[in-house]
Amino acid sequence: MQFEGIYTPIVTPYHDDFSLNEPALAQTVEHLIVAGVHGVVVAGSTGEYYAQTPEERLEMMTQCAALINGRVPMIVGTGAIRTEDSVMYAKAAKAAGADALLVATPPYAYPTGREIALHALAVDRAANLPVMLYNYPGRMSVNMDEDCLDRLGRSPNFCGIKESSGDINRLHMLARDYPHIALACGMDDQALEFFAWGARSWVCAGSNFAPEAHIALYQACAVEGDFTKGRAIMSAMLPLMRVLEQGGKFVQCIKYGLTLRGIDAGPPRKPLQPLNKDDKRELAEVIRTMNTALTNITGAPL
Repeated sequence: MQFEGIYTPIVTPYHDDFSLNEPALAQTVEHLIVAGVHGVVVAGSTGEYYAQTPEERLEMMTQCAALINGRVPMIVGTGAIRTEDSVMYAKAAKAAGADALLVATPPYAYPTGREIALHALAVDRAANLPVMLYNYPGRMSVNMDEDCLDRLGRSPNFCGIKESSGDINRLHMLARDYPHIALACGMDDQALEFFAWGARSWVCAGSNFAPEAHIALYQACAVEGDFTKGRAIMSAMLPLMRVLEQGGKFVQCIKYGLTLRGIDAGPPRKPLQPLNKDDKRELAEVIRTMNTALTNITGAPL
């Protein structure tokens, strides 16, 4: 499988009692597909999988599969501390009709590169689906190092990696030494650099509420090869990226951004708390300013 384009790690919309808001989920899927995203990721960090029961995660898989209905690829996250649980989610994802899996380092356990590889290979054997690896040491504490990547090269299913380390040297290493594992941008403020180093996809939470902006950057850099235009688009998007990353309010900002698009994404699950009025006002203003700048650059109203 070739990962190409903008992949949205979809939020899980909740009612105020934290039950799944099914109409809002359906609206979100339609909004993303109509906007032109190239794939949807279910059970990513933005979807708050870590705060869900196994039953809720399985329900999200089946509901999203039915809503997407094959119109774009569906990638399902298998994140869990125990390998046995990740294997279970992988099997369920395949049964639900997933096109690929997102396989991350098990959190908290602090595994070695060899142990990460053995974990990922167990998931691979269970489902036999294309896999996008997910390297996010900021949450998982360890990198998928060269030992890990060398071992995973034994299976052709490991065909992509969402790189979220923020380490530009790892970007260089992956592009140079592991060309058979396609780069996917997982660090939003480095998207321009990822595209310059050959990445063909971007897994970006902000595309929940601003898919047009993210698609515009991908189109300029990866499709048109116009990095002058790409730099202008990236410059317009950077203030939004800074707001999303500041103060540990990432999921809350993504959900409120979607609410500004007319889809009630609801609150984040505890222990996270919703944005306050000042945070909401700041986010709305940054989005308005970005959209105005992008309209001037691309000529397309946002």
